[in-house]
Amino acid sequence: MPSVGAYLQPLHPTRVFAPPVVSARSFGPAVNLMAGHAVDRAVDRIFTDAARDLRTRLGLPPVGLAASRRERERRHWPVRYGFSPTIVPRPRDWRPGLDPVGYWWTYDQRRLPDEVEDFLASGPAPAFVGLGSATVPDAARVSAEVVAALRAAGLRGVIQQGWAGLAADGDDMLTVDDVPHHLLFPRTAAVVHHCGAGTTAAGLRAGVPAVPVPIQFDAGFWARRLVRLGIAPCTVPLRTLTADALAPALAEATRNPSHVARARAVAARLAAEDAITPVDSTIRRVAGLPETRRPSSR
Repeated sequence: MPSVGAYLQPLHPTRVFAPPVVSARSFGPAVNLMAGHAVDRAVDRIFTDAARDLRTRLGLPPVGLAASRRERERRHWPVRYGFSPTIVPRPRDWRPGLDPVGYWWTYDQRRLPDEVEDFLASGPAPAFVGLGSATVPDAARVSAEVVAALRAAGLRGVIQQGWAGLAADGDDMLTVDDVPHHLLFPRTAAVVHHCGAGTTAAGLRAGVPAVPVPIQFDAGFWARRLVRLGIAPCTVPLRTLTADALAPALAEATRNPSHVARARAVAARLAAEDAITPVDSTIRRVAGLPETRRPSSR
C-alpha cells in the first residue's frame, strides 16, 4: 500500500550529527554515521517479534524488518519530518525523499482555565516549568529546588504537575495540570522544560527564551539546538538541577535581551513556514490523486 513516513525527530543516519536518541554531541562524521545505522539495527531488533507475529496473523510473507527497511531505502520511500529546517537544517548526505518541512501544530480549541487567566493577570509574566511525561525519583525535592530558583531569579512560576508530580504553593506560584501550551507560553517570561520534541516546538513557536532540562532520549539533542540558536543560555540537566544551577540560568534567559531577540526572530521564521502543503502534495502523489489548490493565506 502507498505510504509516507512522518517523523518528529531526525532518525535517518547522517555524518552531520549523532543519533538524537543516543547523544547530543557529535562523535565525528564517520562514527556519527555508524552510530545511526547501529540505532536502526537496534530498533529493528526491538520490534522483530511483534512484526513477525503481526505478519503471520495477516497472512503476509515472513519478511524481516531489516529487509523491509532496505527495500524502503532502495525505493527512496518519502519521509516528511515534522520539524523546521530553521532548527535542524537538512543534512546534505541524506538521500532524496527525506525532507524537514516544518512543525505540525495540533488543532487545540481549549481555553486557558480561569485560574490561569487570573494568575497571569495578577502580576508580571511568570516562567513556566514542566517536565512533561518524564518522571523523577523525588518530586518534592525537585519542586522545592524549582520554587527556590524561581524566587531567587525574581520570577513568578506556573508549575505543571506532569508525570513528575511537581507542585508549588504560594501567591507567586501556580500549579497546573495539562494546559494548552500555544496559549500559555507566549504569555510567559521563559519556559523551563524537558525538551521533548513537542514541547520544544511549542516553546519555539511562542518566541520566548528557554532553559532546557534534558532528561532522556532525544531531549539532549533538542536542548543543544536551543543553546546553539541563542534561545537558551545553557542546559540544566535534571541530574544536576538545583536552585543554585537553575536560578542564574533563569536570570540570564529572562534579562539578557539577546535571548529574547533570538527567540522572537526564530518564532517569526517558523510562523512563515507552511508544513502542511508538502505533506498534502506527497500523499497525493504516492496515492495517485490530483493536486489541490490550497486557499491563499492572504
